[in-house]
Amino acid sequence: MSKQKPTVIIADDHPILLKGLGDLLRDMDLDVIAECPNGGKAITAIRTHLPELAILDLEMPELTGLEVAKICQSENIATKIILLTLHKELYLYHQAKELNLSGYILKEFALNDLSIAIHQVLGGKQFFSEKIFDEAGEISSQPSDENLLTPSEKKILRLIASGKASKDIAKKLFISERTVEKHRSNMIAKLKLEKKHNALLLWAQKNRDIID
Repeated sequence: MSKQKPTVIIADDHPILLKGLGDLLRDMDLDVIAECPNGGKAITAIRTHLPELAILDLEMPELTGLEVAKICQSENIATKIILLTLHKELYLYHQAKELNLSGYILKEFALNDLSIAIHQVLGGKQFFSEKIFDEAGEISSQPSDENLLTPSEKKILRLIASGKASKDIAKKLFISERTVEKHRSNMIAKLKLEKKHNALLLWAQKNRDIID
């Protein structure tokens, strides 16, 4: 008995890109069960077929890829979602992480990243294009001041890296939330990070070898 191919729906409002993506995925031995020209048709196809995977363009008519992901999350649809985008903006990456998306891939690197991403995502992992970090320029991989971090700060960074909010960290470490925020502010200054949302989270995830 032959092994069943993983099911996938794809969505992009550019017909040539949509066809190319479909052909590529079939060559990778995936079962492409719907090719959608916009986000509205994408969510209908996901609801109808409940595929294992949906690969969506971030910017589409009717619904964006992020909006489709939000609907899937609110309806507890188990389809894993990978977003394809031209945008390197970190706030979009943050939104993707908050929605617990399985992948976020820059279109210019899609040919290199897609097969690895699909393999990881179908195996229950996540994949985010490294170039998001490289191009952003606001998160240093090897800051000169990492040795200035205290053991307490490293402990907090480990919790931040695991996705815990200040309130949860305070409860876990038996300190006040205000103390956690003070530590966050000190670490941002020490590591010379820009004061942007989740900059510390991204640094911690990128530098686990330093804080573990």
